[in-house]
This record gives sequence, C-alpha cells and structure tokens, in this order.
Amino acid sequence: MYKLTTNIKKCGIFVPNFNLMAKNSYLSSTSVKEQGRTAYYKMLESARQGELIQVRRGVYANIDQLSGNMIDINTIVPDGILCLWSAWNIHQLTTSMPQAFHVAIKRDRKVTVPSFPKVEVHHCTEALLEIGVMTMEIDGFSIRIYDVERCVCDAIKFRNKVGIDVCSEILGNYLARPNRNISKLMNYARELRVSKTLEQYLQVKL
Repeated sequence: MYKLTTNIKKCGIFVPNFNLMAKNSYLSSTSVKEQGRTAYYKMLESARQGELIQVRRGVYANIDQLSGNMIDINTIVPDGILCLWSAWNIHQLTTSMPQAFHVAIKRDRKVTVPSFPKVEVHHCTEALLEIGVMTMEIDGFSIRIYDVERCVCDAIKFRNKVGIDVCSEILGNYLARPNRNISKLMNYARELRVSKTLEQYLQVKL
C-alpha cells in the first residue's frame, strides 16, 4: 500500500512517514505489523487517542487525509465508483456541494462504511454498474468515477429523487460544453433506459 520508511515518536503517538509517491495512502495494519510489534502497538495507541481513525477493518487514516476534498474511495469501498452528487461536482455539472461521498457498488453487495467521513452507498445492477467508468487522479488518490455522459444520464434517471431543477442544471451545463458528445450520451441513455426522457429534454434545451 505504501512504503513505511521510519517511525517517529511524537509525544508517544505513532506517526507514519510516507514516501512522496504515496503520501495520501491510508495506513494498513498488515503493513505496520511487518515493521514489528512496537510499530503496531504505537499505531493502535494513536487510534485510541484519536490521532488515527479506523475507516474499515485493518485500515486507518489521519484526520488531515479524511478532511480533504477527496478520500481513498477504493480503500473504504473496494471497487466503488464515485457517482451522483460527488461525480457531478467533480465534473462541474452542478454548483451544489455533496454532503457525503456518493459511491456506486454492485447490487446485493454489503459493505461497512465509516461514520466519518460520511459515505452513501448506491446499489446498481451488474449490467449497468461499469457503464461510463473512468479513472481520475484527485488529490493524490486514484479514483474510479463515472464520466460526464454517464453523470448526465444518471441525473435524468434519478430526476425525481434529486429534483427537476438539479437535473435541468446538469443537462444545461453539459450542453454548454464545447466538447460535449451527444452520440456517446445517447448510447449511454439507451443502455440505461432513459433515452426517451433525454430526447424530450434535448428538444427543449437544443
């Protein structure tokens, strides 16, 4: 997960020293155990004192990592895909700020998410889950996220839940882009079964 080079004793608290290539990596108890019992016990003590926060079993992060604009989604929800409000905001399709990290996973899959940071899990059928997935580097994390066209289709698909105004804003911002790809958008819409609704919106917007 990262290379633990040295352990620094700071007021009795375990402070991992990450190399520059993995400065945002979360702390794996397995990796720390390889450094010896002392390092492992110091890590546990830091967790007890609140210096480290357990984000899932055997994985810890410090408060600075969890307070940024992005977190290590794949560590918290393995194979999770950033979606809906989180993806819309990153792609600058809406000015609304997400109140949680929205992550799509396969339907019927059960995951345990931390109380902090807040993560909302959205279940999707296997056939639709991977449509429009791309990878972005955000704040030092490699994040799986839906591309712009998939994001627009999701806004159409969930318009009654997110609000017609939000849906209209997202579609309007997308259509204002010089690099919009209507052909790709319609292909996604057909796969996601929202093509008729999208066509109605396009007739008004274009």
